[in-house]
This record gives sequence, structure tokens and C-alpha cells, in this order.
Amino acid sequence: MAAQTVASTTNTETSADPAAPTNSVDTPSVDLGPAAALSCRECGHRVPLGPVFACEECFGPLEIAYDFSAYDTEELRKRIEAGPANIWRYAPLLPVPADVATKPNINPGWTELVKADNLARELGVDPGKLFVKDDSGNPTHSFKDRVVAQALEAARVFGFTTLSCSSTGNLAGAVGAAAARAGFRSCVFIPHDLEQGKVVMAAVYGGELVGIEGNYDDVNRFCSELIGDPAGEGWGFVNVNLRPYYAEGSKTLAYEICEQLGWQLPDQLVVPIASGSQLTKIDKGLQELIKLGLVEDKPYKIFGAQAEGCSPVSVAYKAGHDVVRPQKPDTIAKSLAIGNPADGPYVLDIARRTGGAVEDVNDEQIVDAIKLLARTEGIFAETAGGVTVGVARKLIENGVLDPSLTTVVLNTGDGLKTLDAVAGTGLTATIRPSLGSFREAGLA
Repeated sequence: MAAQTVASTTNTETSADPAAPTNSVDTPSVDLGPAAALSCRECGHRVPLGPVFACEECFGPLEIAYDFSAYDTEELRKRIEAGPANIWRYAPLLPVPADVATKPNINPGWTELVKADNLARELGVDPGKLFVKDDSGNPTHSFKDRVVAQALEAARVFGFTTLSCSSTGNLAGAVGAAAARAGFRSCVFIPHDLEQGKVVMAAVYGGELVGIEGNYDDVNRFCSELIGDPAGEGWGFVNVNLRPYYAEGSKTLAYEICEQLGWQLPDQLVVPIASGSQLTKIDKGLQELIKLGLVEDKPYKIFGAQAEGCSPVSVAYKAGHDVVRPQKPDTIAKSLAIGNPADGPYVLDIARRTGGAVEDVNDEQIVDAIKLLARTEGIFAETAGGVTVGVARKLIENGVLDPSLTTVVLNTGDGLKTLDAVAGTGLTATIRPSLGSFREAGLA
């Protein structure tokens, strides 16, 4: 079981409901707040909390099951609003100890929800209806800080001494930073040909950074083998043996968006797809807020966004398939270049259940969208942000996304990490230091 890479997924009936089916005793021996057990996404089998990620009965993915039964809605709302301006304001809804905010961590979250009226005009969206959730404001400038901060707390509880991961770049930097802050050793693994900006950012924190010859899927397979080997003893791989805890960090995007909208659900969300875990956990977070009474229950649609050069989920969605066939990635959006996305089938389920869709854009459209977002809203997105903005534009043009509804587009990282994508952008003109030269260049 330890050598099999399995992703956490969304199923609120088995993961958020303490009365979910169980054929083992929920007897956690660790303090992870409201987390009660690990529950299999496929068969509902439950096991005590621990650093495991695959069901011993059916090899399905494990995720956190909670006991929220003691919460009063208004008291919970007040507690959240009085909390710190980071993800730990939602500690009552996460698998973390109550004193999590006092521990050394990178404390990400509470990033800006930008009211994007300039972009809305360009895309034909009604005024006041378009928002960009800009997660480039996190400590290492990507949403990965959320999931790593969560995984770090689990690693601390389970007694790991080394923090590790397989990464397409952003996760490597987040793990390096979090490990440095918390006093852990870090050793992370990446494809050998990542963007130089991401390589430097991951290396600067002083941990070990190892390039693997191959793509992300090759890196992930290697990490799964290392977990099953004595050489990996004491290692917490945030997105493998700690994945059930790690994945819960993505829920905080849903929590923040709803709170920042005045405790309301958005009508439409456009979310990038790499492994697919972020999208499934955003849906899980929304469902939890509904069940807890923190938001009014109403329909919402979730749209998945992929790069054409790595679009296995989009291809499956358009073909009406339930199985996602792996692809070999070939795209500038390397942070999304996972050719065999573990949560792909669950993304399809959510897109179809909510009335959303999964769409893709090519590299040229990604670059155009990066520049469009920068020009209209002053947000320099990395390539994944170009994918979500590009897909949003495509969905609006095709009449799939309703321009009259409240829509949130995610930007998950900083464009300074993917400068190669817009390398052709530069000086408007070169002039002599004189007014005459200024006028001759047509700048007056």
C-alpha cells in the first residue's frame, strides 16, 4: 500500500459526516482537532488517523472524516471572524490542533479577492460580477503554501523529521520554506527541466533539491518507491503519505472566497486542474459550509481549466467518458503538467454534478490571458493563472459561462516564476535622454 500513489478526493457524505459508514473503530491517538478518522472515498472503510493514504480494503484514496456535530453556526462564525488573517482562522474545520496558530509555520492564506471590473469589461461580464482570487500573495507566492502548511502540522504530530514532496515547482518552494521555518530537514524532487525561477526559489531555502530525469509522473512514481524503502523512514511526503491532510488545505480557498463575498456562495468558479485535488477540495469546502449553515444553500457551478498540451480531464469531459486517459505533457503551463491526474475522475463527477464543464486553452491563449490580466487588473499571473483566465474567456465566448452571475477565477501563482512564458515582452522604446527623442518616439 505504501508504494502506491493515491490522491485524496471529495465525498462529503463519507468524509465530513461523522455518521458515515464504518467498519473499523474511530480511535485517533493524536490531536488533530475535529478530525475523527480517515475514510475511504470508494468504500467508506474507516481507520484511525495516521500517515496512510490508501484504503487497506480496496486501495481507494483516504481522506479526513470530521466530527462537526458540536458546532453552533453563529458561534462558529464568530470564532472564525475573530481568528488570525490566515488559514488558521478556519482551524475548527481543519485537521489541526487548537493551538496551531502558535506553532512555527508559514501561515498562508487570507489572500485578496480582487473585484475585477476592468477584466470584466474586456470579457463581457456584468459589472461587479467578476472576481480574481489572487493566491500569488502567499509567502512563497503560490497556493501551495496552504496545503504545505496543513501537511506540516500533520508531519509534526506524526513525528516526521524530513519534509519532502514530488513537485512541478511551486510545491517544492513551499515545502522548502515551511521546513526551514519549522526546523525540519527538507529534500524535494522535481522534473529536471523546470522553469529556472522555480528551481532557484526552491533551492534558496537551503534544503536538498533533486532533479529527476523525466516528467512529473516519473518523479511521483519515484517518491512512492522511496516511501516503501527503509531509506524513506522518517520522511513525510506532503503529497503522498501525508496527502489526506495536505489536500485539506485547498478547502481554505473555498472558505475564504465565501467569507470575502459576505458569507455567500459564488455562482461560478474557474479552477485550474493539475492533479485535480484543488478542485475537488474546493467543492468539499463549499459543501461543508452549506451543511454547517455558514452559507445559504444554492446551486453553484465549478469549471475546470487545463492547458491543451496536458488536458486529459478536458478530453475525457468532452468525450463523455468517466475514465481519464493519461497524456504526455507538452505545455508552457508546467505547474499543471500532470499527465495522469489522480483526482481526474472525481473532477469529472463534480463538473457534471454542478452543471459546470472542463475546458482547455493552448499556449498562445495562455500567454494572451496572462497579459490581459496584467493589463486590466495589475495582476501578473503565472501560466496556471493564464490557463484559468483563458478558459474563462473561452467559456464566456462559447456561451457556457453566464456573464451575469458572480464568478470567481483563481490565480494560483506569481508570474515572476514563469518569466519565460512572456519573454518577448519588453521595452516600448529606447530613446536618448531628451524631449526631442521622447517626441520622436511618439510617446508625447
